[in-house]
Order: sequence, then C-alpha cells, then structure tokens
Amino acid sequence: MNWPSLEDFREVRRGLPVLAAILFAASLFFPMWEILVDAVQYPETTLRVQLYAYPRIAGDYVEMAALNHYVGFNYPDPVLIEPNFEVKEAAIDVPEWSLGPLAFLGVAATGAFVAVAPTIEKLKRGLKWQFRGTIAVFTIMLADIQVRLWQAGHSLDPDAPLTGVEGFTPPIWGKYQVANITSVSRFATGGYMAMLAIALLVIAYYYRNSETTVDELPGHLAARVRGLRDRVRGADGGE
Repeated sequence: MNWPSLEDFREVRRGLPVLAAILFAASLFFPMWEILVDAVQYPETTLRVQLYAYPRIAGDYVEMAALNHYVGFNYPDPVLIEPNFEVKEAAIDVPEWSLGPLAFLGVAATGAFVAVAPTIEKLKRGLKWQFRGTIAVFTIMLADIQVRLWQAGHSLDPDAPLTGVEGFTPPIWGKYQVANITSVSRFATGGYMAMLAIALLVIAYYYRNSETTVDELPGHLAARVRGLRDRVRGADGGE
C-alpha cells in the first residue's frame, strides 16, 4: 500500500483536512458560544456568559443565574457529566451536551484519516463523505441547540419572582429581550474556529481533483476573485 509522503500534504486536498482536524480538536479548549446581557440590576456593566462544547460555563454565570431566577429560566442539566454550575430541579435535561466533544473529535479524526488515503480515488471519495458528514453533524447540532433553547425558554418556573413573562426562544445568533433584560447571542472563539475548519474542508473538497498546493492557493483564490469582478463589471457594462 502506497501511503502519502510528507510532500503530498502540501496539496490542498490533503493538507487542509489535517489543519481542519487540528482546529476542530483545539476549539474544545475555547468557548463555542457567548451571551452578552444588559440589565437594570447591573447598570454599569454588561454581563458575559460563555458556553463550551461540554458542560462548562465561564464568565458572569453566577450573576446570570440570578437574573435567570428572576424570570424563571434555568441552565439546562447535562445529566451525564457534573457541570461547573448549579443545576435546578426544574431544568430541562440535555444529555447530548455531555457528548459534544465526541462530535468534534469524531470529525477531526475523520479528517485526519481521509488525509492519509493511500490513493487519489480513495482520497476524493473520502473528501466527499467527510464534507457531507461534517455538514450533517453540525447542522444537526445547531438544530438540536435551537430546539433545546426553545424548550428552556418555554419551561419557565411559574413561581419566579417576576410573573407574567411569556415563553421565549433565545436565538443562537441575535438580539432578544425578556422583561427588562436585553441579551445578544453570538458565536465565541471556539465556534469561529469550527467554522474556519469547515471552510477548509469546503476548499479541500473543491480542490479534490487538483494537485494545487497550499502555498499556491492564495494565488488561485485571488485569480478567481479577479475573474468574478471582471464578469460583474462586464455585466454592468452590457446594461
């Protein structure tokens, strides 16, 4: 069996999946998602809560728990792993949160495995399934997170100090308001690292039939951008 040489990993179709694998694995050391919160109870500061791919919350999560109690919202219960925050009895169960690292390490290991394919045909076939599988994994993951956010926002404690708060759905990305609390959800460092890794897999899949090397890639991309710009200018001139 002819295994690829180190020189072969200079090619985009082999080198980028390896870089993507490293990014996926490294992203677990950083928060994936964060929420910025402004509330009248904290007039001089914006609270920041950061969530990891496993049951860990960083930042002002104690202060945020107090605000959550105010409207009857609870941090979810990861069930399988003891988190670093207090779990209320009324919290919804989210056992898949404990399995988050398996998803990231799984796609990382798959990318590394594909990159060492002994033949070009196996490499191209592996890149195809790696690309499709990764998109499927993270699409399901984002959909699951949004469903769990809906459940948490519609399972408010009826005995909360502030009554009359209707159920709500915190978005994965965007601004929302509950009572006098304004929050902004967005991806954090780990989330951006995962997105960059996915982008690298997209590029590797696009160049699966090419021997283009990583150092040649910027020139190729620049040429494509210039070609697109010229076509746009030509279309404008034709009008």
